[in-house]
Amino acid sequence: MICLSGLPLSVPPARAAREGLAEGLAAQLERWAQRMGTSQPGDTLTHVIRELALAACDGHVCLPFTALTGVSADEASRVLLASGMAIEAGETPHVLAATAFPLVIDGERLYLRAFFDLEYRLARALNTLSAPLPDDATMTPRIRAVLDTVFLAREGVDWQKVAAALALTRRLTIISGGPGTGKTSTVAAIIACLAELEPDLRIALAAPTGKAATKLREALAARSRDLPEAARARLPAEAHTVHRLLGASATPGRFRHHSANPLALDLLVVDEASMLDLSLAASLLDALPPYARLVLLGDKDQLAAVEAGAVFADLSSGWRFRADEAARLAALTGTPEEILLQGAGSEAALPDCIVWLLDSHRFRADSGIGRLAREINAGEGAAALAWLKARSDSAVSWIEDETETGNALPDATPSSSVLTAMEEGYAAYFSALRETFADETLETRAARIFAAFERFRVLVAVREGPRGLAAVNAHLERHARAVLGIESGGTEWVGRPVIVLKNDPVTRLFNGDIGLCLPDGNGALTVAFPAPGGGIRTIPPRRLPEHDTAFALTVHKSQGSEFSEVLFLLPARPSRVLSRELLYTAVTRAACRVTIAGKGEVFEAGCAARSTRFSGLGERLRSGG
Repeated sequence: MICLSGLPLSVPPARAAREGLAEGLAAQLERWAQRMGTSQPGDTLTHVIRELALAACDGHVCLPFTALTGVSADEASRVLLASGMAIEAGETPHVLAATAFPLVIDGERLYLRAFFDLEYRLARALNTLSAPLPDDATMTPRIRAVLDTVFLAREGVDWQKVAAALALTRRLTIISGGPGTGKTSTVAAIIACLAELEPDLRIALAAPTGKAATKLREALAARSRDLPEAARARLPAEAHTVHRLLGASATPGRFRHHSANPLALDLLVVDEASMLDLSLAASLLDALPPYARLVLLGDKDQLAAVEAGAVFADLSSGWRFRADEAARLAALTGTPEEILLQGAGSEAALPDCIVWLLDSHRFRADSGIGRLAREINAGEGAAALAWLKARSDSAVSWIEDETETGNALPDATPSSSVLTAMEEGYAAYFSALRETFADETLETRAARIFAAFERFRVLVAVREGPRGLAAVNAHLERHARAVLGIESGGTEWVGRPVIVLKNDPVTRLFNGDIGLCLPDGNGALTVAFPAPGGGIRTIPPRRLPEHDTAFALTVHKSQGSEFSEVLFLLPARPSRVLSRELLYTAVTRAACRVTIAGKGEVFEAGCAARSTRFSGLGERLRSGG
């Protein structure tokens, strides 16, 4: 929930809410105008407000006047200002603090006031954070020596070493890379270097979801085996969700930690930063103490957050080192200065703070998943589809979703071959549920069953309809009950995976946490969740916050997760939610094998569709304001 100068506005992701949200906002603004004694909104103003509300519901932070339909930019601006509902930001946006206008015009962009305030606040914090640490000539040889110790010599440019050098000398480091490019290894190396240079540093790890936080902690623990003892001792034992780190309250958007009560840390590492929406990113920067370092890890090609904004993509769409910084990094890392000066992508929003990691160690660019991800990113849908259908790589497969007669299913229900593939994907999980061992505690049994469950996942693009989240989960629930021999009478939940949909500080469960419904030692049903510091914690079903079944996940909910195998079910026809970024994110959730099921023309349409979020953050950062 956000608030526009007293006007509450919920921005739900559900597509069905778009029309109602737009109409509701227009009505609220009309009532606001009446209370303020301004003129009644006319048709033009109502039309502009409606389009702005639709844009907000689609995750846009603002609406460029050039994107308006049916009205010119000049007319829209004139009507907005004349109505008394909008104010121009001008060259000193901070003067808006004492005003009550619900809309803001900033150059060629129109904002809901709450989004303007958040973006302006975040840009100021990022610009402040992007400055280098005070120069200390005595530290240069020490930094160079510790980097050479942690990073072994290798052929070509070691961008992980460059990223580590940035993190040792700047307060803000942004690292973008696809799966397996070494983001976590880089963080482990940064911590190893800092353990030598600043042994008393307080370090915290965080991610937007519980699953991503657990994955970060486990990955760092695995990397730590190759680190010196001092570095291993500095690795945090726990990774938090961002909401838990900030101290989420029952009021959405309100946290215990903020500028007046900052976090007690010196280095914060945030993984899966592409999932940070505008509001959460602003709250996170607000809670950082003025001396702390921040390292953001993410993949610029992944989906943006469900809520408004694409903060990480705005920050990492391009990188560039200026001459002074390139010279300094060359001296610290041995990287040729001319390479550091080349840059890549679009104009960097924050020069000297961003590094792209391009070499995947999980799978080669020409391997099955790597090649498919690359071709999707390049928009080469036809080539990718032809290669998938050729079945030339066992790591990727395609199921043409047709009936046995070759005709497309008229009601879009997944074909029997697709349903069978889903069911067989969970065979190991159902087998683990049936197995019992006399000496097994609930915790060890839950850990064993979790390991089996995490091997496979069905991902979907849409929520509604026969190929949507609800229908697929319902089918797999029925199949699970049949396989496990479960009848009605209080045991229907046994074996059901659940995903938490709402942050609940009381139970310490957060949006995205996944649990499994299992009987305890006395046969009573309990829901087991991975504990933040390792192990298992259990919750009675009646205490669960808002939740859903999790045999199938939307691609958005799967971000931050990795599964051995993934089956991605395409929608029946091209959809506004099916984009290149969504396909790429779905495919790269798989570590070993991915199957895509659907119609070829739908896959190609998704590869051709780019996901765009309107925002002024990049331009605001580049202009320094």
